[in-house]
Amino acid sequence: MSDAGSAVIIGAAGGIGAALADAIAADGRYRVVHRLARSASPPWQIDLTDEASVAAAAQHVQAAGVPPRLLVIATGLLHRGERRPERSPADLDPDWMAENFAINAIGPALVAKHFLPLMPRRGCTVFAALSARVGSIGDNRSGGWHSYRASKAALNQLIRSVAISETRRNDQAVVVALHPGTVDTPMSAPFQRSVPAGNLVTPAIAANNLLRVIEALTPAQTGRIFAWDGAEITP
Repeated sequence: MSDAGSAVIIGAAGGIGAALADAIAADGRYRVVHRLARSASPPWQIDLTDEASVAAAAQHVQAAGVPPRLLVIATGLLHRGERRPERSPADLDPDWMAENFAINAIGPALVAKHFLPLMPRRGCTVFAALSARVGSIGDNRSGGWHSYRASKAALNQLIRSVAISETRRNDQAVVVALHPGTVDTPMSAPFQRSVPAGNLVTPAIAANNLLRVIEALTPAQTGRIFAWDGAEITP
């Protein structure tokens, strides 16, 4: 990837997002690293459930004068408070399902709407969103986690559609979904007991894994889903 331009990390206050921003800043190939998060102070604050907030964050990045060549959405909702992934259809709640879709699918769609026009029309660019293997329809053999699975499947479809549109604007653009594996963050904390030994990694390791995958991507791979080790995931 070119060393010109800036990098944008959305969700930079979270475990994976912060580690990604740190690793990218340490690498030094981008002139600016924008760290956007819901908990940040303006103008670095971004709330994926509020389009005005997404638009304002995009305007801030544009005003910096260094077009982004890398953007990673490192946000996601799996549980909150007493809310947990559903075990059966009987557990479905429309409000909780809507919240999953708002953060896991609609939010990234709004980011694409407001940030992709800021990315150059020539040369390699990467727009990536953290997804999850459980969002794969073809790989679903255990069921459950209905709202999370469905919202991540929607994200994966969105990535495919956005990739097609972005290729028409820049034939060197790459738009992908990435599965980071199971990472030791508050998001995975309630479910770590079932993780096989050796499969739980630190945010720093996850960030380095993801950056290796990003660095190896080519325009021919746009619109697809890749795991932390570079293996393609079935939609």
